[in-house]
Amino acid sequence: MSTATATESQVNEIVQKYQTLDLKNPPKSNSTIQVELKNPNGVKEGFGDDYSKYLPQSTKDRFQRHGIDISKGYPERPQSIPLFLDDAYKIRNQADPNYIERGVNADPEKKALFSKAKLVRNLTKYVGTELVGVQLSDLNDQELDELALLISERIVVFFRNQDLSPQDQLKIGEFFGSVEKHPLAAQVSGQPGVTTIWGKFNRKDKETDFKKRGGNLWHTDLDHEFRGPSLTHLHLDAIPKEASGDTAWTSGYGAFDKLSPEFQKFLEGKIAIHRSAHKYFDRDDVLAGGKHIEREHPLVVTHPVTGWKALFVNRGHTLRIKDLEPEESQTILNYLFNVLEKNLDIQVRFNWAIPEQDRSLGASAIWDNRVSNHYAIADYDDETDERHGTRVTSLGAPPVYKEGSKSQREALGWDK
Repeated sequence: MSTATATESQVNEIVQKYQTLDLKNPPKSNSTIQVELKNPNGVKEGFGDDYSKYLPQSTKDRFQRHGIDISKGYPERPQSIPLFLDDAYKIRNQADPNYIERGVNADPEKKALFSKAKLVRNLTKYVGTELVGVQLSDLNDQELDELALLISERIVVFFRNQDLSPQDQLKIGEFFGSVEKHPLAAQVSGQPGVTTIWGKFNRKDKETDFKKRGGNLWHTDLDHEFRGPSLTHLHLDAIPKEASGDTAWTSGYGAFDKLSPEFQKFLEGKIAIHRSAHKYFDRDDVLAGGKHIEREHPLVVTHPVTGWKALFVNRGHTLRIKDLEPEESQTILNYLFNVLEKNLDIQVRFNWAIPEQDRSLGASAIWDNRVSNHYAIADYDDETDERHGTRVTSLGAPPVYKEGSKSQREALGWDK
């Protein structure tokens, strides 16, 4: 919580316009009025949003096994949440000089990684692979490097029946890049960077009627970041009992390859504006309410590992295309969103809740945000089908487009 000042004339202007304040006893001329600011996202610092009594038992068991203390509450938010837009912009507002791109020098055949698997199962022709029998916590650096390459090629890789601690999940994320430690999001107690993914907590008392459920959007995580998100690791430690709570992914590689060559050329080099999910106050215009962080990224990106071109837009966060008229921008973006969302042959839908999944253990999905959108399917009931997870996102280098790079189908010769 913080304070800001506004002159009497400013407050009177707001009162006249919105009729939201009552100045029955106006201050003397040239005096100031102190305005108390609360976070525009409606969240509380620390353990102020405690929901620990609702934690699924399998989540409690996981936390207890691995020494996560929830005695003070759960989840935990940062103790000092930025209120102002300029402070939020300053967070990680530069490239990481120590960043290492994982997967670039990995064995193309991934022999070390695949030797750990009982079965390598491609879930669709182009997107999604499950590594059966692999424990993520057992992988060494070479095997994790090969995993980074596999993810860059297959978009998302899945692992079932995992006994994975939040601490190990964080270590894996640190191998892939600098872990995003969100200045506002709920997280596992004492583990900054391990974000809580919990529908019951996020919805709280909001309407969950079937007719109003499922209002999610296809999106990319944290695309407002300057560095850009690379790999995200979601681990579910509470999985619905019924066949519900699936997650779907779509390929930016495949979406780009769906476009005509002339349209591809038009889009290459264009810049899109992405916004943050959360809002902050403009220090110079506090009374206007919260505003989003906005960040420029190439509309078409070249993946730093595969070298393949991909669409880098999503309906949830991409606002507009720079230097186009608003109507032009919106028409093009809606078309691109539809290409990503409606072509089932470039998508995979993962069913977390299958009979082979041990409910006392968890399951993981690790995907590449630079070349994908994803969608959490909220068809489960918060009371009877508990779903809880933890997420770690590794940040990479700022997204770039490299002239002369090839699309996936062109590089692999699939259209010959």
